[in-house]
Amino acid sequence: MAAAAAARLLRLAPRRLQVKTSPLAALSFPLPRTAPLAAASGRRQRFCAAAQASAPAAAAAATGPAGEAVGEFRKRLRVADVKGGEDEGAALVGKELAVRGWVRTCRAQRTVTFVEVNDGSCLSNMQCVLTPDTEGYDQIDSVTTGASVLVEGVVASSQGGKQKVELKVSKITVIGKSDPTSFPIQKKRASREFLRTVAHLRPRTNTFGAVARVRNALAYATHKFFQDNGFVWVSSPIITASDCEGAGEQFYVTTLLSNSAEGGSLLKDIPATKDGRVDWSQDFFCKPAFLTVSGQLNGETYASALSDIYTFGPTFRAENSNTARHLAEFWMIEPELAFADLNDDMACATAYLQYVVKYILENCKEDMDFFNTWVEKGIIERLNDVVEKNFVHLSYTDAVELLLGSKKKFEFPVMDA
Repeated sequence: MAAAAAARLLRLAPRRLQVKTSPLAALSFPLPRTAPLAAASGRRQRFCAAAQASAPAAAAAATGPAGEAVGEFRKRLRVADVKGGEDEGAALVGKELAVRGWVRTCRAQRTVTFVEVNDGSCLSNMQCVLTPDTEGYDQIDSVTTGASVLVEGVVASSQGGKQKVELKVSKITVIGKSDPTSFPIQKKRASREFLRTVAHLRPRTNTFGAVARVRNALAYATHKFFQDNGFVWVSSPIITASDCEGAGEQFYVTTLLSNSAEGGSLLKDIPATKDGRVDWSQDFFCKPAFLTVSGQLNGETYASALSDIYTFGPTFRAENSNTARHLAEFWMIEPELAFADLNDDMACATAYLQYVVKYILENCKEDMDFFNTWVEKGIIERLNDVVEKNFVHLSYTDAVELLLGSKKKFEFPVMDA
């Protein structure tokens, strides 16, 4: 009875705490302390007391005949944990290991079969060695490129020269089959244009997997840098009514265009004012709304209360320019420092840049080596320069004089003021 009552309260609590406000205000600004909110706070306190009183009974019920306690969540040992250390897994020789991942290649020989399995945790594959005595070997015809498998066995020293360890498989289970004649991602290199046609599978390629891991490391390092330096992360609105200093062309967000009509809405169905303009008063927010081009305006309001903050989230620009320097969607980092000047800004930007670059060089070595070999030669050397060399600040006039004095030919000529 007590457990059921607590469950009902948990379901109802969010409804009891709702405060009706305009949707745009809820998206853009913190709610003021109003009488309805205060009343809801009182109800919340009563709910908390009821839930706490029911907690022991609910916990007892969870282990009784009605069910079993949820098991402990544990991090799985992944390929990166085995092969990512300095010894490349040599210390784990003799240990039992289970690998869940996707087959990259399968090479069958007379008495042994080699299966390369990648679980996405790193660029390297785990070489799995199977024999006809392996449990589940009767499924070997289904172990094809793209198939998902669970392989269990013992880590052993590898006789090959490409890796130090391999997995002597005692059991293999095919989780998901893949048709080898139609699976589009094969061992040969595929162009990015082709990969756009199979976007749901391209994260399995070396390039997109490496990009995802490095991007993840950069995002982690970004939060760590600012958190370690006392900044507060502010999640700025994605939908907004502001143009944020005219930072760029904006995408409209509207419900006036119906997506239920075949072929889209007709112009005559879009509400208009007497002078022929769009009647935004009938839209969802009762005014024009856009995808944000910057979190700066929201960040400045919080910096005026919390001192040092940063926003880190998606931003959108509707400029119709198909170049590498113009993106329709990207994530932007915008720190806002209270009681600071331009020198403080430059110091923060320099420290941040050197921190995150150093972090990926130290923690994404395999992926960065891949980029250095196959994507952009010399990238590691240039990034090391960013970390190791001192930044300087100088006037525009001095910068122009340095460029003119270099006697080099630039794509865009430097004009002497």
